[in-house]
Amino acid sequence: MKKPLLTIFAFTAIALSACKKDHPVNVVAEYPNMAEAADPKLLMTTPDGVKVYNGGFGSAIAADHKDPNVFYLLTDRGPNAAGAVTDAIIFGKADFTPEIGKFRLKDGKLVLEQTIELKNASGQKLNGLPNPAGEGATGEIAFDLSGKQIAPSIDGIDSEGMVLAADGSFWISDEYGPHIVHFDASGKTLERINPFGTGTGGRKIPLVFAKRKPNRGMEGLTITPDGKTLIGMMQSPMLNPTKAAASNSTILRILTFDIQSGATKQYAYVMDNVTLTGVSDIVAVNSTTFLTIERDGLYGGAPTNPATFKKVFKINIDGATDISDAANSATGKLYGGKTVEELNDNAGLQTAGITPVSKTLVLDLLKDLPTVYPHDKAEGLALLPGNILAISNDDDFGVLDNGKGGFNPKILPATNSVDHNRVYFVKIKL
Repeated sequence: MKKPLLTIFAFTAIALSACKKDHPVNVVAEYPNMAEAADPKLLMTTPDGVKVYNGGFGSAIAADHKDPNVFYLLTDRGPNAAGAVTDAIIFGKADFTPEIGKFRLKDGKLVLEQTIELKNASGQKLNGLPNPAGEGATGEIAFDLSGKQIAPSIDGIDSEGMVLAADGSFWISDEYGPHIVHFDASGKTLERINPFGTGTGGRKIPLVFAKRKPNRGMEGLTITPDGKTLIGMMQSPMLNPTKAAASNSTILRILTFDIQSGATKQYAYVMDNVTLTGVSDIVAVNSTTFLTIERDGLYGGAPTNPATFKKVFKINIDGATDISDAANSATGKLYGGKTVEELNDNAGLQTAGITPVSKTLVLDLLKDLPTVYPHDKAEGLALLPGNILAISNDDDFGVLDNGKGGFNPKILPATNSVDHNRVYFVKIKL
């Protein structure tokens, strides 16, 4: 049976900064309520027989500027699980190269047409391994499935947020450093920007961002419609000045980065409550208004312990306080001797004279879709013409941590099937 289609609308296929000789082309595009990645290939099978799929696409999504049926989806660092000792991470495929998948929407399915492997400035493939000390290390220690320790890598990237620029290049945010990396259309690094100035090009973002929580770094990235400013979104409160001091914080940081000058600003975003996993992505509506997706880590529609929070908010930085630190200190600007994270919540910010970004509910994935949202990780956002919001999920390559340094199949409780990448299309009001 053909899936019901979302509202049909005219798609204006024009890049943000297209040449004057290019003319907009109106194309009628039809979107289903949901499209799943068609027949993902096997990436590997573990020694105990668990299938790991060549999925993992969905950490971020970007719409093609010229073809309404083409979407780019991003993997993270690869299939991994917690190890038996503190800070240990088991990498199921240690030589995995994070990549961008080019998918075409066809007959209600997402068909993978091309993969773009991420590479360093010399053209060598990147990997998903933790960075060395001084280069963005998170303190995580990598092991393979046999228990052998793996050395850190300067070419490691935990890719999470993605922007498709008007010229066909990509900007990607990385949870390690955090890094913001500019790749050309083939996936080769053009520039790598971090708090330490050790990336390609030497430009920096504020040093305080090195306080990011491991595996909860710069999860989202977008660009203003004029193509001039990147906006990075931290997933969780940073461990600033320490893990204990920020344990009750609901305050996340938003970073703006002027692409030409490198100038930055910072703003405070307040999560709804301290139990949430945090914000998984951000997408621009205009130069000051953005959409975020904030969530818990539970499965929608699960018969026991179901998800209760997976919401899209409209935020605005107009009127919000720039919390940048002119001294670029390791803890950022202090307020009454406290870091921004130590202020904990809206009340603490108000007392310190800080106005956070405004925040308004736009969509509740657990209530506003025509069917049950069965996933745990709603992670990617793209805003399409006609106020159609495309939402991708991270399927974790179809596996999850078995608690023993290995993998089990990632079975969705609501469907009793292995999690695969999907894109949901929802018309929203802005």
